[in-house]
Amino acid sequence: MAEASISVGQDHFSCSVCLDLLNDPVITPCGHNFCKVCINAHWDQEDVKGIYSCPQCRETFTPRPVLRRNNMLAEVVEKLKKTELQAASPAHCYAGPGDVECDFCTGRKHKAVKSCLVCQASYCDDHLKPHYQSPAFKKHKLVEACEEHQEKICSEHDKLMEIYSRTDQSLICYLCTMEEHKGHDTVSAKAERTKKQFPVSLCFSWM
Repeated sequence: MAEASISVGQDHFSCSVCLDLLNDPVITPCGHNFCKVCINAHWDQEDVKGIYSCPQCRETFTPRPVLRRNNMLAEVVEKLKKTELQAASPAHCYAGPGDVECDFCTGRKHKAVKSCLVCQASYCDDHLKPHYQSPAFKKHKLVEACEEHQEKICSEHDKLMEIYSRTDQSLICYLCTMEEHKGHDTVSAKAERTKKQFPVSLCFSWM
C-alpha cells in the first residue's frame, strides 16, 4: 500500500518542464512549482521579449518575478528521492574514483554522462533528459562529462572554444578568428586533439 501511494506522489511532485522529480523547487506567482534551474532557463529564453510566462498555465508576468523556494515541497521531494535511492540502481551507475559526478543527484551520486557548457553542470542519464526533451534547453551545448567546464568557454567572448590556432598554439572561439586571431592557421579543436592529444585535464571530448 505504501509503495502505491509513493508512486502516485511522484507524479504530483514532478516538474512539468523536465518531467523529473522537482529539484530545488520554486513557486511562481500563479502557484505552480518548477525546478529552479528549469524555470530560470525557460525565462532566460524570454528575456528579449521582457514578458515571462508560466510553462504550465501560460499566465504571463512583467517584470520577471522573484522566485521563492517552496521549502515544504522540497522536504517531501527529498523523502521521495531517498525512497528511490533505496531501490538500489546497478552499482556501475554510481560515480567511482576518477568519474565525474552528476551535480543533481542527491545521496549517492550517479556517474555523469554529459556536461552542459551553458548550465556549467554535469548530468547523469536521468537528469540529462530535460536537455533532450525541453525546448528551454534547445541551444545548450553538451559535451562529454568533465570537471573543467569553464576552460572550454572563451573568457573574452563567452563562446565555446572549439577552434585551435596553430599560429598561437591556443584554443579560441569563432569570434576570435574574426578579431585578434584573424588570418591565423586554424583547425577544429577536435581535429587537433586527435592529432596531438591535448592534456586530459582539458577534457575536450566533443559530441
